[in-house]
Amino acid sequence: MKTLNLPSYHVLINAKTESPVNGIVVHLVILLIFDFPLSTPQMNNSRRKDMKKWLKISLLIIAIIVPLALVGGSFYMLEYSLGRPTHFQMDEKTRYAHVMNTHPEIKPWLDSLLTHHLLHDTVVTMQNGEQHFGVFAYAPQPSRKTAILLHGYTDTHANMMMIAHIYAKMGYNVLLPDHHAHGQSEGKRIQMGWKERKDVLRWMAIADSLFSDSLGHSEQVVHGISMGAALTMCVSGERTPDYVKCFVEDCGYTSVWDEFENELKVQFGLPAFPLLYTASVLNKLRDGWSFQEASPLRQVAKCHKPMLFIHGDKDSYVQTKMVYPLYKAKPAPKQLWIGKGSKHAESYQDHRKEYSELVRNFVSQYIH
Repeated sequence: MKTLNLPSYHVLINAKTESPVNGIVVHLVILLIFDFPLSTPQMNNSRRKDMKKWLKISLLIIAIIVPLALVGGSFYMLEYSLGRPTHFQMDEKTRYAHVMNTHPEIKPWLDSLLTHHLLHDTVVTMQNGEQHFGVFAYAPQPSRKTAILLHGYTDTHANMMMIAHIYAKMGYNVLLPDHHAHGQSEGKRIQMGWKERKDVLRWMAIADSLFSDSLGHSEQVVHGISMGAALTMCVSGERTPDYVKCFVEDCGYTSVWDEFENELKVQFGLPAFPLLYTASVLNKLRDGWSFQEASPLRQVAKCHKPMLFIHGDKDSYVQTKMVYPLYKAKPAPKQLWIGKGSKHAESYQDHRKEYSELVRNFVSQYIH
């Protein structure tokens, strides 16, 4: 019969386990293999056999329960993070009021648009047959200069009105869509800016049909914040029309995997393994994409059009450090600006004048 030194046993457990479940499994396996503590002189053979039997049963139960719990936890994570955000929904009037309260400098302009019915609704059929909602407004004077503005996670187009105001003052037409599974657009699950990149290609064509004139195509900039910034980078790596001239991304993430790994750690104190791995596989089976492949980092490396990168230096939600590999991966032309003291998606709020001038100066180099 094998014997096992108790201190060494505990060293093995501490070295090899990182979670309570793993620890329990390792304990039981070692007990079963080494007959510890079954080899005491006081125990007869029958007693040892009974204990070994129960150990085997315990391992079998764990072998069944742990995978089921893991799959259940993975589905919960997918629903929690990617389910349609109905709990965040508020009517459009309330959203506009909230944006005007947060950004009072846009109130006269937005009030005028709403009062005089100058903010137009549109519904577009996407490639998959879904109906997606958006709003647009013409420039104060006829113009082909156009901004497509992409909102963040669980938001709607209304949350980009302060950015629309920047472009309206620059004499631009503006188009603001509700993304898949957001606002008034159809869709069951958020796609984190990955599959939505195909929708943005459709919105580019819609914008061109709205704002081109007898002199030629529209000239477009795509500007996104948070998930909208990740979406901006994802679509930038696709083959975009020549009339799309440049991009602005504000606090986008390197990949869905990186963002979810950070949130698991910060919100729940959990490591990536095993939950993130199984959730990614399940999402691949369900929606056709994995967290690793949804990578703005890889997409931006394929973009040769100009891009402005913006990030707050106090961002812990999409960590500030993510912007540096993104900027490095992007071929020139490019520009990076860090908002001092700004948390996630608050660079405009904290630096309104500087942010507006930054956007104006960058975009004006490529759209005249």
